[in-house]
Amino acid sequence: MNTLLSFFFFSFFTHTALCAQICSPSLCGDSEPLVHFPFRLFGRQSFHCGYPGFALSCNNHNQTVLNLPSSGEFIVKSIDYASQSIYISDPDGCLPKRMEESFSLSDSPFSASHTNLMFINCTLADWYKYIMYQGVLVPCLSSNNYRVVAVDASAPGGYVPPTCRSWRVGFYGYYWGTMDGIGTADIQLHWDVPSCKSCVLEGGTCGFESNTEMTIGCSGLPTQSNGLPRSAKYGLILGVGIPGLLTFIGLACYIGGRTRAHSQRGPLRSGTELFTVTATPGSARVASGLDGPTIESYPKTVLGESRRLPNPQDGTCPICLSEYQPKDTLRSIPECNHYFHATCIDEWLGMNSTCPLCRNSPDGSS
Repeated sequence: MNTLLSFFFFSFFTHTALCAQICSPSLCGDSEPLVHFPFRLFGRQSFHCGYPGFALSCNNHNQTVLNLPSSGEFIVKSIDYASQSIYISDPDGCLPKRMEESFSLSDSPFSASHTNLMFINCTLADWYKYIMYQGVLVPCLSSNNYRVVAVDASAPGGYVPPTCRSWRVGFYGYYWGTMDGIGTADIQLHWDVPSCKSCVLEGGTCGFESNTEMTIGCSGLPTQSNGLPRSAKYGLILGVGIPGLLTFIGLACYIGGRTRAHSQRGPLRSGTELFTVTATPGSARVASGLDGPTIESYPKTVLGESRRLPNPQDGTCPICLSEYQPKDTLRSIPECNHYFHATCIDEWLGMNSTCPLCRNSPDGSS
């Protein structure tokens, strides 16, 4: 039995290591995009290393090539595995002409958003007048006698000389980049199946679970030794944060209830010496509150129906945790401009010489 188990585990790990070696990422050239699942490089990676319809190849210039069944070959500029997007361009450098003649995504696993461009052909005499239209030059469609400009057909139009000729063309996922007013174009394609977004974002490796099934799996997720996975971090944050928040709310409610209960027993005696602590016959008395005239000198505000305060977020008394109501009398501490119910802050300042929120003394000292 032990021999059989040992053989099984040996075969499993040998098969896994072999698959990892065969399906390791590859590329056509040093500056070319890295190719891995769902894509694979034809002739360099095994069939099970890529999803059907996602085969790429390398041309004689070590460029990565995507062959669309209904449109032919395109050069792969980049691949974004997290957003499941691939950017392609025309091998001859004239993508507008290529798309104007024929372009289709049928029989391919890709899709793209549809946009409209307007091309305008102007003679050299009118070319400089047309600069104010804010288009981009298309060199591959221009000549020594005229210039062709591409603009977004949905953008507000500008002045077009009557001698210029214009026409509209529909494109898929067409994106312009400009350099000194000269346009360069790529097509952005997307794929939905297979979906490896979550695996890539978690730092794992997406691929087939076995060589005989089409089930997609995610392996190589970071373990605790290399850092917790994102889901574990979220769970830890929720597990610690929610109990801590509930504890804080409970403590605040308890303090507010005690404060309200204390206020119902009647106002405290005003004066600078509200209570004393006696330790020994020779000990000094400790004064902790403010005197009545000082408290009464702080500004009072009677709320109107709008309950509008200088700070819109100050809608609740921080001491009793009750929302302010119209005709409530509030008092503010001038140094920090914090508002409270007048009865609440009067009682507080009679026992404490600091603001309940910022803990600064009204006279400006810490």
